[in-house]
Amino acid sequence: MDLTIQLKRAYDAPSIDDGKRILVERLWPRGLRKEDAQIDEWPKELAPSNELRKWYSHDPAKWFQFKKRYWVELDKKKEAITKLAQETKNGHVTFVFGSKEEKLNNAVALKEYIETKFS
Repeated sequence: MDLTIQLKRAYDAPSIDDGKRILVERLWPRGLRKEDAQIDEWPKELAPSNELRKWYSHDPAKWFQFKKRYWVELDKKKEAITKLAQETKNGHVTFVFGSKEEKLNNAVALKEYIETKFS
């Protein structure tokens, strides 16, 4: 079965088309009420480490190095990442992220990791 992973900002309204909504951040998005977010799952352990997140600081010049370091972190979390990858094969999921940066963020890197390693 094809992987079906959609990406969406936490501040965008949830939709019936989102399927299972999985928050892929270590920290809860600022100013967002839990009931408004409609998050089904929050695997914090798969978010970038605090050290990596702070180092990256959404600096586009660090994107490729960030992604490489994040993938190394994910490689060490085999059980959790395999479980998440399996969920993407079982139905439509949306990775929900907090960043204003929509193209160079950890949700994009996580989606690419799963599509590369599990398809």
